[in-house]
Amino acid sequence: MLLNLPDFRPQPKLVVPSIAVLAPRFPVVDAHNHLGIFGGNYDRRKPQELFARMDEAGVTHYVDLDGGWGESVVRDRLERFKAYAPDRYCVFAGVPWAKWREHGDAFGDYAARRLREQARWGAQGLKIWKNFGLHERDQNDAVVSVDDVRLDPLWATAGELGLPVVIHVADPVAFFDPVDARNERWEELHAHPDWMFPSPPFPPFMTIMEQFARLVERHPQTKFIGAHVGCYAENLAWVSALLDRCPNFYVDISARIGELGRQPYSARRFFLKYSDRIFFGIDAGPDIESYRLYYRFLETDDEYFNYSAGSETPLQGRWNIYGLHLPDDVLRRVYAGNALRLFRFG
Repeated sequence: MLLNLPDFRPQPKLVVPSIAVLAPRFPVVDAHNHLGIFGGNYDRRKPQELFARMDEAGVTHYVDLDGGWGESVVRDRLERFKAYAPDRYCVFAGVPWAKWREHGDAFGDYAARRLREQARWGAQGLKIWKNFGLHERDQNDAVVSVDDVRLDPLWATAGELGLPVVIHVADPVAFFDPVDARNERWEELHAHPDWMFPSPPFPPFMTIMEQFARLVERHPQTKFIGAHVGCYAENLAWVSALLDRCPNFYVDISARIGELGRQPYSARRFFLKYSDRIFFGIDAGPDIESYRLYYRFLETDDEYFNYSAGSETPLQGRWNIYGLHLPDDVLRRVYAGNALRLFRFG
């Protein structure tokens, strides 16, 4: 009997303990999240709804990375959410990439000036979206490389102002591979064909990552946070090497427990070694079920469970994950300590 792959939903018969973690063991800072594109369009809701949801989840602080949608978003979030709870919320600035053609080779200076202005309003960091390295083009219609020296004024300004840069370049490695029978994200890519980045026309994955490493190395005074486990959760050895070379480099775990949880031995060693360089985040809006899934992953030694909240089948690939059962001192740093040390709330 033939069966369509989307209809194949095997139910594991493995009998193992399952621990529901309804609240984190320690207070949590969500250092990578959004309001406008997840969680029921929270950007149009009242601020008290967000903070009530945070309280329910055990989240003390929320870092909103939606500034990349434009300066009007930054102003709106500051006037509503930041004004409502200044000690618990911050929003990051963005880069006006569409102005590159207008400013040409001087775009880096222009972007640096706009960052200063957004910081003057109250933005407390800079968010770089994954369109950087894949889509953004200069005045000559050439794709801008991640380590383009014309942007050095922007990174230097972030360092001067003490603003951390949360940066997402590339995407899961499988998104750059041929979408054939060997691609582990085949279902996901067929559901979202715009997530495919074949080379050509896009740069190869490792070209982007090598550019990223050179950027971090060239600006040691600027704090870079590699979103989604340094943008390369499939290869913790590569991320570890960059962490070892660059004390200014950090990572967050947002949207990558599916990758981390299928390599639990390597992931646990990674957390233990770099416990002071890892930030918590979920990248799924203020979603209670997602928070609790992350807590279960970090705190328990549960085996072989679904990493996708609210979905019967794991969404990123047909595998399950294992909990890391991290010690309390590591949990304290990852949940909140590292973020409170680097981010400026209030």
